[in-house]
Amino acid sequence: MIATPQTARPASTRLPRPARRRQLLGAALEVFVAQGYHAAAMDEIAERAGVSKPVLYQHFPGKLELYLALLDESVADLVGAVSAALASTTDNRDRVPATFRAFFDYVSGASETFRLVFESDLSNEPAVRDRLDRAMYECAEMVSEFIREDAGVSNAEADLLGMALVGMAQVGSRYWLSTERAIDQNLAEDLLARLAWRGIRSWPLADGAHAESTHTEGTHADGAHE
Repeated sequence: MIATPQTARPASTRLPRPARRRQLLGAALEVFVAQGYHAAAMDEIAERAGVSKPVLYQHFPGKLELYLALLDESVADLVGAVSAALASTTDNRDRVPATFRAFFDYVSGASETFRLVFESDLSNEPAVRDRLDRAMYECAEMVSEFIREDAGVSNAEADLLGMALVGMAQVGSRYWLSTERAIDQNLAEDLLARLAWRGIRSWPLADGAHAESTHTEGTHADGAHE
């Protein structure tokens, strides 16, 4: 999991190396999220962690290595959340809202780690770009796998649909957050999930796919079909 942000503290006592690394990542996360990569300073990160700069450099050779370590954890959090959402049910009709929920929960986290993945000011750095692309492609591949299994589309078409759904979840959840959560999170998730589901269920089932997993129709309280 991503490091938990920590507030500035006085010089700390000697810690085991893994605990010290976690402490440094927590301090760095606060600084990078608040200031971005370019404005962040190793001096400030060390001070916030309550350590000397030599101690910080013992764990991370430079600012880029520290940023990449945080980015790796943030990407892993997102990919893990999407994977868990997709595995949470065997019904594709339920997988759609679960996937959107994973993105909404990710961007609404108190630590704002999503900014490292979706709003990085270092995206032109090859090592960073590789991680940012991997986050989206791994999520899209997991989604497209289910589309490929159940819908009568080609691999290339499933890949495109998977990326489109992930992009919709990412952009939609970030926009919702930018409105200062103008509508309830559950309602926002439901709106996007219903929009996506109505499109997904229009494809014919692939051979061997279970009709109930992709074409089950629900009814709202007002009697309208979803």
